[in-house]
Amino acid sequence: MAWSLADRAVRRSAAARRPAAGRRCCARVEAVYATHRPTVLVTEKLGDAGLDRLRLTCNVETAYGMTQEQLCAKVSLVDALIVRSGTKVTRAVFEASHGRLKVVGRAGMGVDNVDLAAATEAGCLVVNAPTANTVAAAEHGIALLCAMARNIPQADACMKGGRWERGAYVGTSLTGKTIAVYGFGKVGSEVSRRARGLGLSVVAYDPYASAEKAAAQGVQLVTFDEALQVADFHTLHMPLTPGTKGLFSDSAFARMKRGARIINVARGGVIDEAALLRALESKQVAQAALDVFLDEPPTFDNHPLIHRPDVICTPHLGASTTEAQEGVALEVVEAVVDALAGNLSVNAVNAPMVPAEILRELQPYIVLAEGLGRAAVGLVSNSSSGSAAGGGGPHGGSGPHGGKGGFGDIAITYSSPRGDDLDTRLLRAMVIKGVLEETTTSKVNLVNADLLARNRGLRITEVSIRAGGDGAAEVLTSMSVALGTADSKFSGAVDRTNRIYVEGRVVGGTPFLTKIGNFDVELAVQGSVMLTRQRDQPGIVGGVGMLLSRDSVNISFMTVSRTAKDGEAIMAIGIDSEPSAATLEEITRVKGVIEVTIFKEVVPPQR
Repeated sequence: MAWSLADRAVRRSAAARRPAAGRRCCARVEAVYATHRPTVLVTEKLGDAGLDRLRLTCNVETAYGMTQEQLCAKVSLVDALIVRSGTKVTRAVFEASHGRLKVVGRAGMGVDNVDLAAATEAGCLVVNAPTANTVAAAEHGIALLCAMARNIPQADACMKGGRWERGAYVGTSLTGKTIAVYGFGKVGSEVSRRARGLGLSVVAYDPYASAEKAAAQGVQLVTFDEALQVADFHTLHMPLTPGTKGLFSDSAFARMKRGARIINVARGGVIDEAALLRALESKQVAQAALDVFLDEPPTFDNHPLIHRPDVICTPHLGASTTEAQEGVALEVVEAVVDALAGNLSVNAVNAPMVPAEILRELQPYIVLAEGLGRAAVGLVSNSSSGSAAGGGGPHGGSGPHGGKGGFGDIAITYSSPRGDDLDTRLLRAMVIKGVLEETTTSKVNLVNADLLARNRGLRITEVSIRAGGDGAAEVLTSMSVALGTADSKFSGAVDRTNRIYVEGRVVGGTPFLTKIGNFDVELAVQGSVMLTRQRDQPGIVGGVGMLLSRDSVNISFMTVSRTAKDGEAIMAIGIDSEPSAATLEEITRVKGVIEVTIFKEVVPPQR
């Protein structure tokens, strides 16, 4: 028997009563110019243009190659840090600042070297420079493409070795060939423009890109399988996420045209390096050009790819142009200066800037909004959150790379006693965060959410409906998120208007999913859940439960919702671990089961 929402909210009361200090909090930078000229410590080489701009309004100190101990000793004397990838800004650094450090600027895109949770807890804003190196990265990808096609590095080495061997380095033409761009974001879009100028036909795989945006550039969005099969060249520009790690595996290489060529200027872990070696040895892949590696720097003596003549290697040079370095320096300095002045920065990566009282009021709804966004995108057939099996067939949809994917619209509806008076900025940002953050390298927050959505070609529509009491008792009675696509890995998630639809509400401080597609459900927005769509008939619950138990999968809850007697139903099962592929296959053969899929951590546990 299913627990009611109220009962289950009480059972989760420990989570609902979690102290506010343990939750993500608001980081607001107060202007420091009013009290003193701020001091900025630059710990790694920064372009002269950036330093000159910084000196106009700040005291600037440069100290390169500092140890952690030296940085901790120095940080309490500065208002901001500007770092590259070599400086680790750890929790110890924030604690050593004793509250003075207001901004950390990362000269570049990645912020893996900055402890974002510690920064937010310390009230320190983290900003980066994500756009200045876009063209440089795209140009490097094109440079590798041309160098690989014409064997330029090998021919150069031959000449420098005193040999004239024209016949050994016959290349391949680009004109009339097809290139597949994997990841149609900022860099992928720039690569596509340049590739078309070289006479290449361009297809792109990106399950979260807008078809309209691609078409405007003369690019056709295709499925992952189609991209593998039709392209002569493959260029990678996708983030490293759980869904893309090792994406280019033995299976992927086997589906390519024999003699395909691959370029990677994205992240090393996207390619299974051992699988690439096997593909090169078998000539399934003719050549590879790699700017990034699984481990950086790699082990040179025994690395299986670096010394091969059919592999071109560069040491992560994607952003390494004079212009890009100057641009990055100016971009990060402007972001730091704006933040020190108390202004909102579009480059903020760690926390929304909203008044503390609004944040406290919206806290449980923030979790709900992010959870709805993650749940919705997790139901897209191409989603990296994965279906029960990596392909078409009985598990529903067409697998994580099976449909053409892509959606251009996100519709958010708020039912609130406040109607149009409800401040939805933070809730909208959290929905966008849930939709985008697992599919890009961007950190999404109140400041940059709309910009990132716009850059991705997404149209966000919001509707506020006055519903509920007089406005004093609750902020929201419910909210919903709908994606403008019917291409779902779980067809039960598609509503009568052919959209992927999820709805939720907060009960007793705990956020719940209350509707998927046309089905009413009761799911806490946390943890992993297995969903099955089935006929409304006896025996299914027991059969599925027995199979999960046999696979040692612990069940935390189970609910069933149906559209009508003897019609269709959705069963939601909370699971502590993922069933094996064999068990999932057996579940699809249970009489009456139509499809099955799994949500993996709709919202990660809050720290």
